Amino acid sequence: MIATPDRTPLSRAFFDRPVLEVAPDLLGRLLVRTTPDGPITLRLTEVEAYDGPNDPGSHAYRGRTPRNEVMFGPPGHVYVYFTYGMWHCMNLVCGPDGRASAVLLRAGEVIEGAELARKRRLSARNDKELAKGPARLATALDVDRTLDGTDACAPDDTPLRLLTGMPIPSDQVCNGPRTGVAGEGGDGDVHPWRFWAADDPTVSPYRAHVPRHRRS
Repeated sequence: MIATPDRTPLSRAFFDRPVLEVAPDLLGRLLVRTTPDGPITLRLTEVEAYDGPNDPGSHAYRGRTPRNEVMFGPPGHVYVYFTYGMWHCMNLVCGPDGRASAVLLRAGEVIEGAELARKRRLSARNDKELAKGPARLATALDVDRTLDGTDACAPDDTPLRLLTGMPIPSDQVCNGPRTGVAGEGGDGDVHPWRFWAADDPTVSPYRAHVPRHRRS
């Protein structure tokens, strides 16, 4: 008998914990994106933790800016940033208000609404690739900067909501260096803060940092 995922919304208290507790605990949870065309549900399979002022890989390492303002707010909110002049990436703020830690959502399996995700991810060769990587995930779910600051724990209808799902057992959670992070922040011995579900085909491949330039 196949177990049915728990559809209970995650509480704000879930996110009001240290980022290294929240990040692996997000694996197997469900992210529901409500769009005008219908909902898309994603089972999270890969994430990365970023620990604010203690983390040279974090956007908040050097303090508050207009770009990272949401990271300094209450836990359970969505931080969306635009990168390389091309892509959006989605994070979930965690820890106490003012702490500026967040979890980057790197990959997942679209379990509902795949037909809607396919319309946005025309280059995907199969459904396992729809959200295989943070930019692909945001594209598949139609996430952009208009959703920056969204309260994913709001009691009323919200365009993004986290549900309990089926947490992945700790013995099936892998961890290692974060993808594409430069310097000390990318050192897996110091910050092995990428977490993923073992042997899951939707997890993105690891890539070391390669300097890139914005498009003109």
